[in-house]
Amino acid sequence: MTFTRQDVRFPVEGGIELSAWLFLPEGAAAPVPGITMAHGFAGTKYHGIERFAEAFARRGFAVLLHDHRAFGESQGSPRQDINPWQQITDWRRAISYLEARPEVDADRIGVWGTSYAGGHAIVLGATDRRLKAVVAQAPTIDGYAGGLRRVPPEAVAGLEALFAEDERAQLRGEPPMTQTIVSADPNQPAAYRAADAIDFYLQAVPKGIWENKVTLRSTRWARMYQPGAFIERVSPTPLLMIVAVGDNIAVTDLALKAYEAALEPKRLVMIEGGHFDPYLSEFGRSSTAAAEWFERHLQRRN
Repeated sequence: MTFTRQDVRFPVEGGIELSAWLFLPEGAAAPVPGITMAHGFAGTKYHGIERFAEAFARRGFAVLLHDHRAFGESQGSPRQDINPWQQITDWRRAISYLEARPEVDADRIGVWGTSYAGGHAIVLGATDRRLKAVVAQAPTIDGYAGGLRRVPPEAVAGLEALFAEDERAQLRGEPPMTQTIVSADPNQPAAYRAADAIDFYLQAVPKGIWENKVTLRSTRWARMYQPGAFIERVSPTPLLMIVAVGDNIAVTDLALKAYEAALEPKRLVMIEGGHFDPYLSEFGRSSTAAAEWFERHLQRRN
């Protein structure tokens, strides 16, 4: 099925607007089921997920893919600032925007999130019953547990000292401190150092859309964020989890443990590779599994 893509914007709290792409299937009998999507930690809609939206639109879904506030083409400041709970609050407004579109059946909306936003999808699925199906791809489950593995014990005191100094500086009226998102330089503080992460984040995107930095407090919030605590509450909304067998970012064993705690209806799809392979070598499998889950659970009711 062919589709069109529109640039749209919608308002969220704080008097700002978020930028989004709205994909609409052509020739479908309206209203059609909808899917709301967003990227993970520090990503934009230009970072490898447009293909998922296109795949869903070809199957007859209306798809809203938005940039989080302070990222990409969305408004918001300070730029490159990631508060997971603010992103979830904004995402609820995206759901409201999608269900208000005349092309969309408001009773048949699903959510797709990946990585950090895979955690958001779990929280939203557990707390917003407008959603009728959830896909969490390589989801963040427990920022605290993940942080214990990512930051060596001997480096924790220094990181906590930076968090404290950042807070003191903001009291003095200074902007939030920032750090690099990806870097291979061991002497440069960075969120990620693995080669696959560097390649993924530094892929070509339009000029001025993205910077290789994030606020330091985003890291503190990430270490506090535990979306897996909500997973039992997703039921009875159907949950699909897509997990990579070698994921060292949204760590595989944490995801599998969370899946075991989830209640029915649920499905687990394991794919080969690491955290970024669902977008790359395993795209066909991950996108097809998600599309089939949405088709199964967002089909028209008799």
